[in-house]
Order: sequence, then C-alpha cells, then structure tokens
Amino acid sequence: MSSVIRVALAGDGLGDYIFGLDPQLIVDSVITLLAMFVLFLMLTYLLFNPARNMLEKRQEHIREQLDTAAKEKEDAIAFKSEYDAKLKAVDKEAEEILSETRKKAMKKESDIVNEAKEEAARILDRANHEVELEKSKVKDDVKKEIISVASVMAGKIVASSLDENKQSQLIADTLKEMGDETWLN
Repeated sequence: MSSVIRVALAGDGLGDYIFGLDPQLIVDSVITLLAMFVLFLMLTYLLFNPARNMLEKRQEHIREQLDTAAKEKEDAIAFKSEYDAKLKAVDKEAEEILSETRKKAMKKESDIVNEAKEEAARILDRANHEVELEKSKVKDDVKKEIISVASVMAGKIVASSLDENKQSQLIADTLKEMGDETWLN
C-alpha cells in the first residue's frame, strides 16, 4: 500500500494505526502543545503575574489597613482610658474646688458675724459712753444749780442778817428742796 492510501485509510479511521494516530498528527499535537505551553508562559508573564502582583499588593494593602485599624483601635482604647482618668481627675478637682469654696464661705460667714458682733459691741460702748457723758452733763448741771441756789441763799442770809437759828432753818429748807440724792451723787 502506498502512503497516499495509508493517509486516506488513517483519515477514515480504518487503517493500520491505532486510533488513527499517524506521525503527522503526533507532530502537530506536539507543536500545538508546545505553542500552548509558550502561550501559557506568555500569558503568565503578561497577564497572570501582573494580576497576581496586583492581588498581592491588594492583600498587602488590606493587611496594612487591618494593622492600622487594630493600632487605631488600641490607641482609641488607650485614649478612652486616659480620657476617663482625666474625667475622674476633673471630677475630683471640681469637688476639691467646691470644698475649698465652702470652707472659704464658712470662714467669710464667721468673719462677717464676728465683724457684726464687734460693731455691735462698739455701738454699745459708744452708747454707754454717751450715757456716761450725759450723766456727767446732768451732774454738772445739778452742781451749777446747787451753786446758784447757794448763791441765792447766801444773798438771802446776808440780806436778812439773821441769827443762827434762822440760818440753820434756811439751809435745811434749801436742802429739802434739792433732795438728798443730789448730795449723794
């Protein structure tokens, strides 16, 4: 059989070859596989590697964002605890200020009360002093009255040139008019 017939028989699937495999088909298959392998390498270099690099960069970016988020969460927790501590310190400081203000107010109140008591004591002392001055003035007035009465009496005695009984009677009457309290003060 000739080679033309063999090719025809191989093409029909009825020839000497198993499954119609002839050397040309094997060569074509090898070339196709080789072309597919080269195409795969080119696609890997041109498409898959950039896509893989992009995915790796995206994963790295996501990982960085997760790390940043975790760090920010830790910072937020630390900031919150610091804020709570400061808030407690502010509350304590406000309580201390209120306490100090209350103490100052109580001291101011006691100072005002003491000043009022001192002022009342000064007013009372001044009133007592004025009363004493008034008493002294009244005493001086009484003494002047006594002197004027004595002058009048002396004038009467001299004018009447009375005897001793009459003079004693005149002094007793004058003393009776003035009262015993005047001489006792």
